Amino acid sequence: MSKNDTKMLHCDKSVVDKRGSDPNNSASFCPGKSRRITVVKPNDRPNSPNFSSGPCAKRPGWTPAVLSDALTGRSHRAKEGKAKLSAAIERTRGLLGIPADFQIAIVPASDTGAVETALWSLLGARGVDLLAWESFGKGWVTDVVKQLKLEDVRELDADYGLLPNLEEVDFNRDVVFCWNGTTSGVRVPNADWIAADREGLTICDATSAAFAMDLDWTKLDAVTFSWQKALGGEAQHGMLVLSPRAVERLENYAPSWPMPKLFRLTKAGVLNAGIFKGETINTPSMLCVEDYLDALDWAGEVGGLQGLIARSETNARVISDWVAVTPWIDFLAQDPTVRSCTSVCLRFTAPWFAAMSLDDQAAAAKKVVSMLDEEGVAYDIGYYRDAPPGLRIWCGATIEKADVEILLPWLEWAHGQLEQAYRTAA
Repeated sequence: MSKNDTKMLHCDKSVVDKRGSDPNNSASFCPGKSRRITVVKPNDRPNSPNFSSGPCAKRPGWTPAVLSDALTGRSHRAKEGKAKLSAAIERTRGLLGIPADFQIAIVPASDTGAVETALWSLLGARGVDLLAWESFGKGWVTDVVKQLKLEDVRELDADYGLLPNLEEVDFNRDVVFCWNGTTSGVRVPNADWIAADREGLTICDATSAAFAMDLDWTKLDAVTFSWQKALGGEAQHGMLVLSPRAVERLENYAPSWPMPKLFRLTKAGVLNAGIFKGETINTPSMLCVEDYLDALDWAGEVGGLQGLIARSETNARVISDWVAVTPWIDFLAQDPTVRSCTSVCLRFTAPWFAAMSLDDQAAAAKKVVSMLDEEGVAYDIGYYRDAPPGLRIWCGATIEKADVEILLPWLEWAHGQLEQAYRTAA
């Protein structure tokens, strides 16, 4: 699309589908569908245009006033600081239903830091199966193969929108996987595929699944997530949850590589228990801790874990119902049983879009994102840089259903502007 062509993107009406469409009308009928798609610029705007997949939208009603009780200017090692950090850990345990004999730590560097801590501390004792079907999973493959340089590694991968064959996983080995593919919109359907009598450890990156999906703790040994995802917390703090089996590995196996200070979970071959009581390895932000405690308060008010899951699933269902009657868009994940309810990834399917080169598709998708950003309607809904061109809309619990509903006509409007510009240029 040339620069001159983009001028057409500012008109208020466009043809949505040339099959039976009239460019003089404000709506276009979709053959085979049960509705007309509005192409006039909508009047309503979401109350919150923040649909980013991380950091995610703050909880409804959030203001900076919730931070007024933060322990700023004080040491996190003070009695009051330890109490807040311990509360963050134990309230997380209660909300997520984490068993009492599991250990929970607050670690630096968000979910990435938590995953790296698990990989560096636990892997190497036996072979490992690495599951990768999106960008972050592929990143963990790179770390294990090129940084830790493990030799006995199997990679089970799949294209964006698909899962690997879970039946091929060998649970005599350690297994590393993402519960939810944040950049592909694909999640594992449940934990039934994980062997209860496994010999190896399961290491699960659950950062866009925790607080939005049911995690079966009996099948998981090391689980990581961050505050910035499903609860809309602030960045740079991660959480690492370890089962008794994972603790046993830590205390009976010493990796062959030097262990950076930030990853050291043991002392003299014994678990450093203080880390799992809020005595963090490095200095946490007490502002962020206060913000997280506020998010936990709100989670309790909306019904706890099941309330959070219901809100996320409801938001995702709004988009699913819309996709079902909209001919130019579809999910990246074709199988409904593995579609994410948080990071909803969409792809454009109109013939005129499919006919373009990949570079032009990327430019077109970015143009839609830019249009909605400029209108103040939706921020940060572009696809992840390694994923196929499309949209990614966060539908976690901190998003209001009404805002998702208001967003959808804007997507139709932006797509209509783009299609009219394409047809005019053609």
